[in-house]
Order: sequence, then structure tokens, then C-alpha cells
Amino acid sequence: MTEITRKVVPHKFHLVDPSPWPAFASLSLFILAFGAVMYMHNYVTGYFVLPVGFAMVLYTMYVWWRDVIKEGRIDRAHSSVVRQGLSLGMLLFILSEVMFFAAFFGSFFYSSIDPLGFADGDFARINAAWPPEGVKTIDPWNIPFLNTLILLLSGTTVTWAHHELINDNQKEVAKALLITVILGVCFTSLQIFEYFHAEFKWKDGIYSSNFYMATGFHGFHVLVGTIFLFICFLRAKKGHFAKGQGHLGFEFAAWYWHFVDVVWLFLYVFVYVWGS
Repeated sequence: MTEITRKVVPHKFHLVDPSPWPAFASLSLFILAFGAVMYMHNYVTGYFVLPVGFAMVLYTMYVWWRDVIKEGRIDRAHSSVVRQGLSLGMLLFILSEVMFFAAFFGSFFYSSIDPLGFADGDFARINAAWPPEGVKTIDPWNIPFLNTLILLLSGTTVTWAHHELINDNQKEVAKALLITVILGVCFTSLQIFEYFHAEFKWKDGIYSSNFYMATGFHGFHVLVGTIFLFICFLRAKKGHFAKGQGHLGFEFAAWYWHFVDVVWLFLYVFVYVWGS
């Protein structure tokens, strides 16, 4: 009998090994959402389920990113074609985030340009004003302006890190990323302080709902971007971005952070300045 052999044809694409993390991520997000709903409806169980779901999501992010880094650094699976696909995927992800904010801005503009007053138990265009009467808006030249300066400065430090990375200066890359992370933490801390001292709450009507949804969702993006950049900082300390090693992870974090910067400028101009 003639032995039949199968010739494996090499290609540039990466066939991902079977992984439990997509299924685990879905389960984690379900538990997180379920716990959030119970928490918002004041169920005692929500106070336990919500942090468990959040911890599971963080763990999934860690192990999944760990495997992707291993694929690129150790397995050398990220060929030029794979890198192009990953870059396209990140760009499409950022585009999907743009659509999120487009919806929030659309709601804000619709409510502000053609505001609804509350009369006889129903919304009506009777003596309507924007901001609604009785709402004391946040001074845009106080904390919001300071946060704008912080984010603009963080954009320059990310660019500084990218410049040093091209020059293969890993020590300066780590320093610039650490400064960026600190600025991100400062932004988040100031926004939390602003929320606690705001004279309107998220249930106080259409203005507060639009305000907290748009600025809060952006704040969440700042938090995610800060974590993203902190991971890049740790990798830079280990020399992962040395010349010839590739630095897609850093590029994606920089793209994401610049996107966050640009969105904040629109939020500051329209929600804080024009909206007040």
C-alpha cells in the first residue's frame, strides 16, 4: 500500500488555538450586567454579584491579553498580514465607539435645540428652556477646563512615548507612559469629585440624563485607556517594545487615547460650555 502524505502549505495567516476566554468573557459580562441590574433595583444580592462580575471581567481581560502578547512575542504568529488585520480590527472598534458617542450627542442636541417642558404630567413644548429651569449647571471654566488641560497634556506625553519608542529608548518610553497614566488617574479623580459636588443628580430630568450618560461613558473610556496604557508601561519596563519586537499593543493604546482626547474636546465645547 502506498502511504499517502499530506503536505502542509505554509501561509501568512494565524489560526488561533482553541481558547476558553470568549465563552468566559460572555459569562463574565452576563454576571456583571445581571449584578448591575439587581444593584440598581436595590436587591441585596446585587451588592455581591456586581463585584464578582467585575472581577471576572478584569480577569478575562488579563488572561486574554496575556495570550495575545504570547502569540506575538513567543509564537511569532503576528505576521505582516496578521498585523494588518489586527490594525483594521482596532480601527473598526474605535469607529463603533464613535457611533456610541454620536448617539449620545444626537440625544443631547435634540433635547437642547428643541427642549421639552413638563406640563400637566406630560412633556410638552410649553415654556421650555435649556438648561431646564432649576438646574444649576457645572462651571465649564473650573474642573472641566482643568480636565481638558490634563487630557491635552496626556496626549502630548503619549506622542512623546511614541517618539522615544521609534528611537528605541525604552527607559524614556516607560517614563512617558507612567506620566500619561498618572494624568489619566488625575482626570478620573477630578471627574468623580465633580460628580459628587454637582447640584443635579442623574435622575433629575433630561439634562442630567444626557450629561451623565455622555460624560460618564467618556469617563469609563478614560479608565479603560488608563489601564491599557498602564499595561503598556509594564511591558515597556520589561523591554517588550524593543526594536524588532513589534509594538502593536502600544500603537492601539495610543490610538484609543487620542480618540478619548478628541471626544472630550467635543464634550467640553458642546456639553459644558455651549450646553450651560
